[in-house]
Amino acid sequence: MPGLLITLGVLILIAIVLVIIGIRHPGTDTNQLLFERLDEFSLSGEQVDLEKLEMNLPFTERVIYPIARKLGEFTMRFTPQNWLNSTTRKLELAGRTSKMDATVFITIEFIIGGIVGLATFLLLRFLGNNLSTGRIFLLSIAMTFLGFYLPQYQLSRSITKRQNEIRKGLPDALDLLTICVEAGLSFDGAMAKVAEKWENEISFAFARVIQEIQLGKLRREALRDMQANIGVSEMTSFVAAIIQSELLGVSMAKVLRVQADQMRVRRRQRAEEEAHKAPIKMLIPMAFLMFPSILIILLTPAALQIMQSGIFGG
Repeated sequence: MPGLLITLGVLILIAIVLVIIGIRHPGTDTNQLLFERLDEFSLSGEQVDLEKLEMNLPFTERVIYPIARKLGEFTMRFTPQNWLNSTTRKLELAGRTSKMDATVFITIEFIIGGIVGLATFLLLRFLGNNLSTGRIFLLSIAMTFLGFYLPQYQLSRSITKRQNEIRKGLPDALDLLTICVEAGLSFDGAMAKVAEKWENEISFAFARVIQEIQLGKLRREALRDMQANIGVSEMTSFVAAIIQSELLGVSMAKVLRVQADQMRVRRRQRAEEEAHKAPIKMLIPMAFLMFPSILIILLTPAALQIMQSGIFGG
């Protein structure tokens, strides 16, 4: 029984790895590679042996990638589109679209959930002698769902961290934009300066806007995409002000200076709000950690004296 479970777990992991490879390499096509080799041989004038030509391909191209691609396509058929769209949106907000796509992230969720559930089942099976099979099965299912939720939790934390970093750095970025524009640079040049001088989420966002503009996208469309990929209200108001000033012909330097002042006021207000929340957040550790310790320190000597006095012992 343990050997069967271990073998089943290994097979599941191999299938999941193949699915990841198939999703990550959807364009890998063995027939296409064969046609390219045929073109090379036809240009050179050599006689072509199809079987020999196919065997000359790497093992990964002949076996691994075709199987993985089929598994990836099969998996994609049963993945709800709304789930993919929601995961893609979260990855955009976390700034991870360049590192992975939604299908890979969902596959990672299944991998972690399966590993955690299988490890829990094996540990409880070998160590939990007093537990019944049904209870072990229920605990394994619960840990599987927990492992499946862990990547989502980490992704949510990454989104919050990125948005907080953008909120904190936006006033300073607007100050630098204002200085550059007042010095004679265009708005695109000012964004390029911000992307060049800093290495944070704001500079990465501005660098992406510059790249999209260079590829032919309109500036207001690139700014709207940046706003959508960040999901911060301050950035939304900033982009709206920039687009409105561009349409109405208002001085860009004045708009940037006003926006910088407003962002600084918002940052101060947010800091004051967090400071007001601190006493409430401190109640939980004080009530469950500090107060019991203080009570133990204060009441233990009195309790010892009462026990030594013999009041309760007669």
